Amino acid sequence: MKLAPIAFFAYNRPRHALSSLVSLADNALAQESTLYLFCDGPKNEDDFRNVRRVRDVVRKKKWCRRVHVVERSENVGLARSIVSGVDELCDAYGKVIVIEDDLVLSPRFLTFMNEALEKYRDASRVMHVSGYCWPLRDRIPDAFFLGITNSWGWGTWKRAWQHFDFDAESLIAKVAQRKKAFNLKDSRPFFGMLKKQALNIGAESWAVRWYASVFIKGGLALFPGLSYVQNIGMDGSGTNCASTQSYDTTLYHGSIVLPDKISENRAVRKRLIKYFRRMNRQKRHISFWRQSENNIKGAE
Repeated sequence: MKLAPIAFFAYNRPRHALSSLVSLADNALAQESTLYLFCDGPKNEDDFRNVRRVRDVVRKKKWCRRVHVVERSENVGLARSIVSGVDELCDAYGKVIVIEDDLVLSPRFLTFMNEALEKYRDASRVMHVSGYCWPLRDRIPDAFFLGITNSWGWGTWKRAWQHFDFDAESLIAKVAQRKKAFNLKDSRPFFGMLKKQALNIGAESWAVRWYASVFIKGGLALFPGLSYVQNIGMDGSGTNCASTQSYDTTLYHGSIVLPDKISENRAVRKRLIKYFRRMNRQKRHISFWRQSENNIKGAE
């Protein structure tokens, strides 16, 4: 099996980057893999110190068998950094594994990703492999397919990535008639995210555009039933993530059997919608009590 190259994207969080790289190096296949470290440039003078510290971290040791460091002199932003990096490696290798600097990985992450990328390399409907799985309460299969992507530790092939469309307006026009399905029965505001992208509101997101691109093609993503990835960036330190514990997972260190049948698991889809709706209720509850506390303080 020819291993996929690893694209690692870092910016200005040295502590997170170190934790992520240490976990990557703990993977058995790390010493057989090629790693490309993409370090974005500073946005302003305040960023220089932490950007420099991140670059010190990535050069601290040889995390994989072969390591290439790309240090950008200017800030291109996470979205464009990832898109250009994935473009480059898909063109060169035909496939890629993508990691961001706030992800801690199971020692079996690379094994799972490479086995999946090999097994489904010619399965045109499979467009994405995710190393993360949401903390669903119900029992779910070892691995399954869904018509939705996740950007926390993932992989793809050149044959799939060629369908990626960065034009949010084009994606909106193609998704509009199926908005409810795209929003997972309105349990997630993905269509609203696309509209914000078209209006240049908020941080530029490649992830919702990639999901839309896969959705339009009727593509599927493979997920493990237990997560090989933890996101440690939901602590308010990132540019695109608020502080929350709703996505916390326990890292899975075991192996799984990959499914032969390629079709969306409708039962897991329903459970995921249930999970998102439960999250929405919790957010509304927290928001209500925070607003009540603010009103009380304002009246004092």
